[in-house]
Amino acid sequence: MDRDELIFKEYKLYSEQKENFIDRNFNTNKFYMAAIVIIIFAMIYTGNIVFLNKITATLVFAFFGVTVSALWWMNVDSYNTLIKIKYANVIEKIEEKFPVQPFTDEYKGIEEYKKNKIFMFSDIQKLIAVIFALFFFAVCISEITPICAMIIDKIINMKGGVGI
Repeated sequence: MDRDELIFKEYKLYSEQKENFIDRNFNTNKFYMAAIVIIIFAMIYTGNIVFLNKITATLVFAFFGVTVSALWWMNVDSYNTLIKIKYANVIEKIEEKFPVQPFTDEYKGIEEYKKNKIFMFSDIQKLIAVIFALFFFAVCISEITPICAMIIDKIINMKGGVGI
């Protein structure tokens, strides 16, 4: 096998791996979306369950929802970074040895498109993760507020003051 054929085979293999990586990214997003839907259903169906001292199942699941949303956002960001590295640092370098550079041209096209558009798909994924995080955070606050009010009322009553 000559050097050019070897380079081409490595390029082909790496290109296929990049595409598999992008597919994994989409599957990961499906996982996070399913996890959030499950958390919302769990909040709906277990909302009346109370643990310890007025800590509800809704609060626990909302906390998990905030955590999953944050992990989703970080995961989208990580995948974007890794995909950019795969394009810029690996595929483009290999393509310098070829007469045609399809991935380099594609990446330049994507970058040009980004300059003219506000949102890319990954930006929308991040926005959805942020919206869910804010939703779950609001649920956490609504569940924590009565607990805090009860604690403050107990503290005031212990000091001999008037309750809230």
